[in-house]
Amino acid sequence: MTQEPEEEFSSKIDLNLWKRIFRFALNHKRLLIPLTLSALVLSLIDAAFPIVTMMAVDIVENEGVPKDLLPVAGIYFGLTLGLAGLVYLFIRCAGGISHHIAFDIKRDCFKRLQELEFSFYDKQPTGWLISRLTADCDRLSRILAWGFLDLMWGSFFVLAMSITMLILNWKLALIVLATIPPLVAVSIYFQRKMLLTSRQIRKHNARITASYNEGIAGVKTTKTLGRETENLNEFEGMSTDMYSASVHRALLSAIYLPLVMIIGSIGSGLALWYGGLNVLSEAITLGTLVAFISYAGNFFHPINQIAQIMAEIQGAQAAGERVMSLLATEPKIRDSEQVSEKIHSHSTSNNQSEATAIDGHESYIRDIDFSDVTFSYDRKNTVLNKFNLTVKRGQTIALVGPSGGGKSTIISLVSRFYEPVEGEIRFNGIDYRERSLAWLQAQLGIVLQTPHLFNGSVMENIRYGRLDATPEEVREAATLVNAHDFIMKLEDGYDTVIGEGGARLSTGERQLISFARALIADPQIFIMDEATSSIDTETEKLIQDGMQRVFKGRISFVIAHRLSTIRSADQILVISKGEIEEQGTHAELLAQRGHYYHLYVNQFRREGEENALEAG
Repeated sequence: MTQEPEEEFSSKIDLNLWKRIFRFALNHKRLLIPLTLSALVLSLIDAAFPIVTMMAVDIVENEGVPKDLLPVAGIYFGLTLGLAGLVYLFIRCAGGISHHIAFDIKRDCFKRLQELEFSFYDKQPTGWLISRLTADCDRLSRILAWGFLDLMWGSFFVLAMSITMLILNWKLALIVLATIPPLVAVSIYFQRKMLLTSRQIRKHNARITASYNEGIAGVKTTKTLGRETENLNEFEGMSTDMYSASVHRALLSAIYLPLVMIIGSIGSGLALWYGGLNVLSEAITLGTLVAFISYAGNFFHPINQIAQIMAEIQGAQAAGERVMSLLATEPKIRDSEQVSEKIHSHSTSNNQSEATAIDGHESYIRDIDFSDVTFSYDRKNTVLNKFNLTVKRGQTIALVGPSGGGKSTIISLVSRFYEPVEGEIRFNGIDYRERSLAWLQAQLGIVLQTPHLFNGSVMENIRYGRLDATPEEVREAATLVNAHDFIMKLEDGYDTVIGEGGARLSTGERQLISFARALIADPQIFIMDEATSSIDTETEKLIQDGMQRVFKGRISFVIAHRLSTIRSADQILVISKGEIEEQGTHAELLAQRGHYYHLYVNQFRREGEENALEAG
């Protein structure tokens, strides 16, 4: 099983990238401002506790009067209450910002994916796209909400402690602060190493999980081929790799924590030694020394936090680059500036009518004209070459021929999922790139070979073609395509829930619902892409009968595997190597005894043999 390539760990932080990403947080200043202020005040309160302890020690040392400690205890209690309130505010705001940012990033990514053309999806696997919308977006939202804010708190806390110590006694402060550089260096080094090792553990764990899935799903194949021993050896190898990585991670932790404790102890020891001498010489009070010892012990947590966040930011940088790259991808097929201006001008004018489309041109499609259309998916291999075709309203054009000949490409070009490399496709004599893309695709009714149905009711699935359709209109569409009778035989009729992908229906029933869904939008252009190739003969007859009614008054394209479904087409085109090899009606092509004739005879013979076998 192939795994998605492990992302590379960036050794440098790209500030420009993170500035662009941080704009998502800036959209929520109502939460960001109190969050930043709470982080600042939290750090000041944390830095104030050793000062309160210093006051208490000095009072006891100098006066020893218990009642004088009550104000100090009150201050300590007040700081604790303030700390609790700020922690509540901090977590509440950070949680809110995290959810808002995750929503914003996912919404923008999903919106961009809806806008991008089919050629983008040809290059990107589905798993990659889903990972961008889930794992990467969630990771960035966590870092923007929690990571950067922990970074602010840690930085404010270290700064507040440093300033306080310098004010109390700058010489003693420099001794304590001298431990910060090695503490920072050790923390950054080990946090980075531990993050890399953790990612290796996740990678090995993913491979083990995949092995579990394959082993269970393919148990029959494994036993049939006698692969149990080999599979076990392979699994043990993966488990050993994960064990080694886990031991390495534990070893790093075992070295890191004692090393940090030693550095911290050196700082505390030096502060205790030098501070003790100053106490004996009465240069500082005992309370000041206690405060410094407390500060020396408090440096580890924020510095460790900062190092951890910096490592996380480095690790998440690849995710940020992927998400921002997706958001920066501009759709290649979209309305031009001129078309957008026409749409805006028409929307604000008083001359709107049903006969006029949103771009100001005639809404009624009289004809479609391919004029010297050349197309290539990769700009190297030509799929269509100087293709010419004119289709009038009311005509049905059938496309047959070998796989890879260009049939589906013609359909995709008509639908403007792709655009010609050379030549023009004209609607009513106007290049369709000068028309509104949204208007054009609203005129399409497409039935695919394997239609996608949603986990809802029959009514909801048909209505998906036009969300404002009434129940009566849904039933009328289903009746026209011969789907009504089988729907009424379902347990709850039109309210029957059909399961994910229409799992509770047969292939033919799913196709009929897809046919009704396409029809309810009342399209001017109807496209049937191998819609009858995988269904039974009885359903094929129902669809064929429905096609005769539905295609009237529309421009229709049919890609057919079963030639019996296209005998009544106005024109049948045999497409081979991107060109029209033969063209004519069913009778005309049979009379030519060419490619179509041999296709038809061979298929008729096969179907006859199958019917004879079934009868026998």
